[in-house]
Amino acid sequence: MRIINWIKTNRLATLLLIILAFFIYKTWFGNLSRERNYDYSNLEYAGVPGAGKVARSMLGAPGIQADILPPINDYAPAPQVKDRLVIQESNLSILVTNVRESVDNIINYAVKSGGYMVNSSLQNPQEAASATVVIRVPAKTLTQTLEHLRSLGIRVISENLTGYDVTDQYVDIEARLATLNKTKAKFEEIMDKAFQVQDILNVQRELINLQSQIDALKGQQQYLSKSAEMAKITVYLSTDELALPYAPSDAWRPQAIFKQAVRQLVTSLRSIASLAIWIAVYAVIWIPVLIIVVILYKKFGRKKLS
Repeated sequence: MRIINWIKTNRLATLLLIILAFFIYKTWFGNLSRERNYDYSNLEYAGVPGAGKVARSMLGAPGIQADILPPINDYAPAPQVKDRLVIQESNLSILVTNVRESVDNIINYAVKSGGYMVNSSLQNPQEAASATVVIRVPAKTLTQTLEHLRSLGIRVISENLTGYDVTDQYVDIEARLATLNKTKAKFEEIMDKAFQVQDILNVQRELINLQSQIDALKGQQQYLSKSAEMAKITVYLSTDELALPYAPSDAWRPQAIFKQAVRQLVTSLRSIASLAIWIAVYAVIWIPVLIIVVILYKKFGRKKLS
C-alpha cells in the first residue's frame, strides 16, 4: 500500500524511473543478443585437454571477423611480386561517318579477339547520331584493339588510358584467406572431438561464419583477377564532334559556334511552332469565350458609356 500511495503522489518520478529502467533493459539485453562470446574455456572435448583455451584464443574477442581480418582498404605493399596485377581501362571519343556500322564493327572485333560486349546504346536524333559501346577484350590484345578502333573513324577526338594496380589488394586477400583456412581447420579438429550438443552447435556456428568470409574473399579475388585479364574499353561514337564527351582544345572555334547557333535557331523555331499548335488546338475553347466576351462588352459596355 505504501508503494501504491507513493506512486500516486509521485507520478512524474515514477514515469522517469520506468523510462530509465526501460533504457537499461534495452541496452543490457541488446548487447547480450548481439554478442557471440561463448565461454570456450569450459568446453570439454574427449582426448583434447585444454582445447577450450585453444578455441578461445582462436576467437579472441566476440566474433572472429574484426580480429582476423584487417580493414578492407588497408593493404600492405607487396614489392616482392614481379608479375603485377593491373586493371586497365580506356575511353575513346571517335568522329565517324556511320554510327551503326561502327558499333557493329566494334562488337564483332571484340568477339573475334576473345572478348565480349558489355553494354551498347544508340541514339539517332535528327541532328546527329551517337552511340556508346562498352567492350572487354583480353589485356594482351589491348594495344591491337585500340589501333583498330582508331582506324574506324574520321578522327579520334579524345583518348584516355588508365591502369589500376591491385596487386597489393590481391596479395592481402590471399594472406587473409590463408589465415581463415587455418582457423577453419582448427575448428574442424575441435568439431571432430566434441561430444556435447551445445558445444557442437557453437563451433558449427563459427565454421559457418568462417566459410561465408572465405567465400566472400574468394569472390573478391576472382573479380580482381578476371578484371585484370580483360581490359575494359568505352567508345563514344558520333557523326558530330559536338555530341562527343570531350573538352575542346581550342578556346574559340567559329565552325562549332556556327553549328550551335543553327541548333539553337532550330530549337527556337520548334518551340514557336509547338506554341502555335497548342493555340490552334485550344481554339475550340478560347474563340467561343472571346466571342462571348465581345458580345457582352458591346451589349453592356455601351450602355454604361451612354
